This record gives sequence, C-alpha cells and structure tokens, in this order.
Amino acid sequence: MLPKDPVILLSFVNTKLRDEYPNLAELCASLEVDETAVQETLAALDYRYNPERNQFI
Repeated sequence: MLPKDPVILLSFVNTKLRDEYPNLAELCASLEVDETAVQETLAALDYRYNPERNQFI
C-alpha cells in the first residue's frame, strides 16, 4: 500500500527507485499500483519522473 500523502509518497517512491527498482514501471508492477495514478499524484506537486535519473524531480 502506498502512502496517501503526496509528499510522503514522493519520498517513498524515490527511495524505492533508488534502492530496489530499475524503473517506475517495475516498481508499480511489483506493488500492484497504477503507474499513471502515481505520476498524476506527483505531478500535482510539480514532480515528473525522469527515467535517466530513475527518480521524480
């Protein structure tokens, strides 16, 4: 289950991407969450997924 708070979600996702997953698609598949929903939630904070850095910036 992902954190509901967008700021905590950002920290959680970036930590998972840094430590455990090679990309956002694999993280979302593993956690069985909708990739688009994660991107939209973090876009509301003006963060976008950067595949080269494998993090939201």
